[in-house]
Order: sequence, then C-alpha cells, then structure tokens
Amino acid sequence: MKWILGVFTGLALVVGGLSWYISYQIRPFVKQELGEIVQKATNGLYRIDFEQVSTNLITGNAYITKVKLIPDTNVYKRLLGQSEAPNNLYFIDLGKLSIKKFHPFKAYFARQLEIDLLLFDRPKITMMNKSLPFNENKPPQPEKSPYDYIKAIFSSLQVKTIDFKNASFKYVNNNGEKPDIDTISNISITLKDWLIDSLSATDKSRFYLLKDVYVYLNDYTYATPDSMYYIKMSQFEFTASTGRVNIKEFALQPRYTEQEFAKVNGYARDRYSLQLNHIDLLGINLPAYIKNREVWANEMDIANGRLSVFNDNSYPKLIKDKTGRFPHQLLQKINIPITLKKINLQNLDISYAEFDAKSRQRGRISFNRTSGTITNVTNQPKSKKINPIIGANLETYLMGQGKLNVDFKFNLLKPKADFSYKGQLVNMDGRQLNYVTKPLALLQIKSCMVRKFAFDIQANEDLAKGTVDFVYNDLSLGLLKKHAGREKLVRLGILSLLANAMVIYSDNPTANGKYTVAPIYYKRKPTGSFFNFVWKTLFQGVKYSVGFTPQKEAEIKGYVAKFEKMKDDREKRRIRRELRRIEREKINDG
Repeated sequence: MKWILGVFTGLALVVGGLSWYISYQIRPFVKQELGEIVQKATNGLYRIDFEQVSTNLITGNAYITKVKLIPDTNVYKRLLGQSEAPNNLYFIDLGKLSIKKFHPFKAYFARQLEIDLLLFDRPKITMMNKSLPFNENKPPQPEKSPYDYIKAIFSSLQVKTIDFKNASFKYVNNNGEKPDIDTISNISITLKDWLIDSLSATDKSRFYLLKDVYVYLNDYTYATPDSMYYIKMSQFEFTASTGRVNIKEFALQPRYTEQEFAKVNGYARDRYSLQLNHIDLLGINLPAYIKNREVWANEMDIANGRLSVFNDNSYPKLIKDKTGRFPHQLLQKINIPITLKKINLQNLDISYAEFDAKSRQRGRISFNRTSGTITNVTNQPKSKKINPIIGANLETYLMGQGKLNVDFKFNLLKPKADFSYKGQLVNMDGRQLNYVTKPLALLQIKSCMVRKFAFDIQANEDLAKGTVDFVYNDLSLGLLKKHAGREKLVRLGILSLLANAMVIYSDNPTANGKYTVAPIYYKRKPTGSFFNFVWKTLFQGVKYSVGFTPQKEAEIKGYVAKFEKMKDDREKRRIRRELRRIEREKINDG
C-alpha cells in the first residue's frame, strides 16, 4: 500500500511540476498563437495583450491576467474605405480571465479545445456604434468561417459558457452630430455554447456562433440630464433564444416632492411619477440592436402600475410653443429606430392633479384599471413595409366609476400630425367629477346622471372638428368663489340659480324631446399641449351640450355684470347710510 501511495504522490509531483513548467513556458506560445488568431479573424482590426498565463493540468484550469483587447484605429479607417468595417468597435479591459476545465489531454490528442467556462470578472467594456450602409443586410453569421483561422491548430473550439460578471458597459452612439454616451455598471452577461468548427458558421440556429445569450441587470439607476428624475430598473432579464426581455420593476422617480418640484424649476411644470411592476418584451431582434441599436419587437406587455402627474400652477407658467410635440411627433424625434408591433396594457392607474392658484386647492382626475392595446408603434413610417398609422384602443374607468372606451389613430406621414379619436363614456354619477371641477373650475355639480358621452373627432396640430353626443339627466350646477381668509369655497347662490334657470339644460334630451348634438370646431393655441388640446376640444362639446353656447355665455356674463353692479351699488348705499348715521351721532353729541 505504501508503494502505491508513493507512486501516486510521485506522479502528482511530476504532473504538478510539469504544469508549473508549462505555465512558465506557455506564455510566449499562447501570446503568439492567440495574437495571430485574433489578428487574422478581425482582418488586423484588433490586438490582444495580457501579462501572465497560468495553467494547472491536474484540474484543467487556467487564468490570464491583465487582458486587453484593443482596436487599431488606422486599420479601422482602411476597412471603412474598403466597405469592410463593422458597425461596432470594442475596447475590453479586465484584471483576470479564468478558464475552467479546458480538458488539456483532449486538446492534445484529439485536437479539440473544449472549455467549460470562461469567466471575465468585472470587465470594462466600451462599445462604439456607427451604423454603416454597407452592413445593412448582412446576416448574423460571419462572412468567412472562423474555422479557417484555427484549423491549423484545432479541429474545433468550443466554450460551453462565457460569463461576464459585474461588467461595466459603456455604449457610445456615434450616429448623431455629437456622441451619445450611456454607461451601465454591474451588468452580467452569459454566452452559451460558443462553437467554431467546420459547420458552425453556417448553422442558422446560431447567431455570432452562439446558441444563446442571457443578460441580467439588477438595481439600475440613472439620473436624467435635467437633474429632476431618477430612472430605476429592477431585475432586467433578457434571453436571446426566446427574444424575451422581462423587467420586474421600472420607475421614473422625481427627485423632489410635489411642493418642491415647481420651486426648484422656478415655473409650473408637470411632475411625473411612474411605477410599473411588470414589463415583457417578446420577439426582440438582437442582431438588429447590436448592428444598428434598433429596438424591434413583436409584442410588449405592461401591467400593474401607476402614472401620476402633478402641476402646481401657483407658480408662473413657462410660455412655450408646443407645436410639433404631439406623441407621434415626439416618437419620430427619437434617434434610434423603434418598431413595436403591439403593446398590451393591463391594470394601469393614471391620474392628473393640479394645485390651483385661485382656489388654493388641489383638483384631481383619475383613470383607473386602464387596459387596451397600442399597435404599430414605430418611428420608421417611410419604410414600404410599415403601416403609417399608430392605433390605440383603450378601456378605462373615469374616477374609478364610469366606463370609458376610446380609440386613437395617429398618422405618421401627415405634415400636420393628423390624428383622430372617438369613444364613449357610459353610466356615471356626474358628482364624481367634483374632485376636479370644484378646485379647478370653481364649479360644483350638484346632480347629474351621465347616460352616454360619445365623441368622434378628427384633428391635426391646428384644428379639431367633429361631434360630441352627451346624454344626461337632472343636471344642476353651483357656481363657487374663493373668499380671502376662508379655506372653503363659497357657493354663489343667486348666480347659480340664474345659471340653472336661464342657461343650463337639465336634461338632454329635454322633456319635450329636443336633443342637442354639439358640433366641434376648436382651434388649438400654439402653447397648448396635446392633452390640453384634447381636453379643451371635449370640454367645448360639453358646454354646448348643456347650453353654454357662446351666445348664452355672453348673456350670463351680462347678468353677472349686472349682479356685481347691484352688489356694488348696495355696498355704496350701505356706506352712505353708515356715514349719515355717524354724522347724526356727532351732531347729537355736540
């Protein structure tokens, strides 16, 4: 037994010594051979450099330290002139590359280099992208088989797993006038089954010689350039074989409270707060993103989230022409190609709140349990393959109660940003709208049963035309006013009576069968936003339907002026009586 142990001990020492010797002697060989392979495979575009190679024949493990992959800019310029340059240039810098189980005897006797794991720990990767026309239609397989570069040494080269752990990734987009730089830290990338042999380059089930790519990013935070928001993302996962991206949580988080936001800006500005708890992208085209930074997907699912918008209009408004800033116009201005065939929305709560300078109160309107689909979201409308119409078919519950369906259509090719929207709201207690009408319009809805509110509008960035069909019963309004020194709004009794008696139709259709369908002709103000335009257009239809035509508005304004004059005259008579009383008291006292 002792001599057996002695033999094994001696063998281990010999193999260990041989492993050390090979480690010492192998560096020049590896550097030369690896350097030649990299140079040949990239047409001289890249060179690889490293400091130390260490191998262990017993475990089949090795590591290389201080590895750098560096492009030659002069070669890149030459390849550009020959229309052979790639869209992307890479700079890779890492302290240590670990090689796990490289099966040395199989490499020596069978000329098959098989590695279980390549581990890049905390690499720094810079990717510079420039979309080049001559690369547009190239497939995600290499034009020349990489097998030609290794066949003199190995019959095949396979790495089962390539891991980039906690990588720092910098993306430099050189497709605009100025470079656009985005940096991500602590990203992990796993490449599965990278194979070079006589057939792998033409294998359609592979892309870039790989069977699969998996990307994981957790707790990503990005501060927006205006310093007003953080963009946060939790548990981003991408699998190339399924073309699926999953994001567990996505948030647009304001850096300041509602009270501080406008103060920091110095003017009234919408404050957005977005929280989405489930996002799925299906059918992602990875080669299109790598080649041209193009976002292309079959379907996107967004579920279980909320969007809150707040504006404090006690601060001055920023007077700005908002022409050209409709949703489909802003989409065209995004400098990366986007095509999403379909977006599914489910269970989203959307609200808008505003603090009013006059009432000194906060008004709010909400759209709850919003669901629906948006189709053909793209900024590539001039492509013959792409339909130029974006459609949005949505269902929501206004103030959590009234069911509202709306269908938007946006034309991407019309120079005036043509769009249309039609839909209807059914069966809602109008008093629910007091949360927004009392603070923001100084108007109380005392009673109103909305049976149907239907609309059909065609518009562009200048003008909206169409009809509003508003069916309701038992409408009664109260006009309100804010008095100095009082927190609550005060009801204007006489004016409210005048409005209900002389202007407002309490029912539509009326008791005698008269039915009002409101025609729409509304010119947008250049400073009005898209949502302001839609709201004002529909509000015009509401006013016409209940009797607030321009003629009636002028009439009630005349009554208001007379009433105010009566109040003023009455106050003047009261003051004169008080003065006479004081004079009489002085005379009597004298």
